[in-house]
Amino acid sequence: MSQFSTPSGRDFVGYGRNPPDPKWPGGARVALNFCINYEEGGEPSIEDGDASSETGLTEGGGGFEGRDLAAESMFEYGSRVGFWRITRLLEQYGMPATVFACALALERNREACAAIREYGFDVCAHGWRWERHQQLDEATERERIRCTVASLAHSVGERPLGWYCRYGPGLNTRRLVAEEGGFLYDSDAYNDELPYWTTVNAQPHLVVPYGLVNNDAKFIRGGMATGDDFYAYLRDAFDLLYEEGADAPKMMSVGLHLRLSGHPGRAAGLRRFLDHVASRDRVWVCRRADIARHWHAQHPYGGGASSSSL
Repeated sequence: MSQFSTPSGRDFVGYGRNPPDPKWPGGARVALNFCINYEEGGEPSIEDGDASSETGLTEGGGGFEGRDLAAESMFEYGSRVGFWRITRLLEQYGMPATVFACALALERNREACAAIREYGFDVCAHGWRWERHQQLDEATERERIRCTVASLAHSVGERPLGWYCRYGPGLNTRRLVAEEGGFLYDSDAYNDELPYWTTVNAQPHLVVPYGLVNNDAKFIRGGMATGDDFYAYLRDAFDLLYEEGADAPKMMSVGLHLRLSGHPGRAAGLRRFLDHVASRDRVWVCRRADIARHWHAQHPYGGGASSSSL
């Protein structure tokens, strides 16, 4: 027998070989959720008091200490152009999406807020702005969560029902999200393809896992070069899940960044994927809050779904 025990709070087993039937609406084989990361205006910048401009997930700014006007303008492309291209594509196909929204970013684009309401997208809180929750003290993190909720409720007209940290959660994040209240779920996990229950301070808490694999960030990190690369990868992931869904339906998250997929050559790959999805039946294209509500209704806590404790 190993001398090592399982670390507290970690679950290496999950649903195992017999995951539950999620009972997606209409007998869907796949629940597909498009996640629009709205971050432009919430990234680190000199004008917001940071030491340097953010160059992450851009086409490659100068990478020097100080203000990088090239990188700034690449972020601006996302909100000025990319947002509208992606949302129009989804609207043309009648497919909803979830907006992973940095609160400060949406405060700076009222027209985008109006479009989110018009298209019926839901909002998952993506933090107040880009900052590492792992490095925040408890009081500061509690206040960030509070002001994020208040800001998004004002900008969009509804409070966010989900939470997802930009750089990953800290040790206190899930507990503080539960303490704030009003959330149906958080997505600060990458460990499953189905939602699952956990407990926070002895109370049920739903996790709707996210994924970074079906994500356009691979364009910048060297994993993809063309729209066809993006389409082929998303298509293959979808097709395998669709095949498996005859017996074991799952969910699929597709992460989109406005300053990346919003460019024409990449958006063309996304459009091919939307065509592919539209050609299949028994696919539930939905918002993240829809998945959470469905799980609350069909798989309530204690009803056989996997759970763990924090």
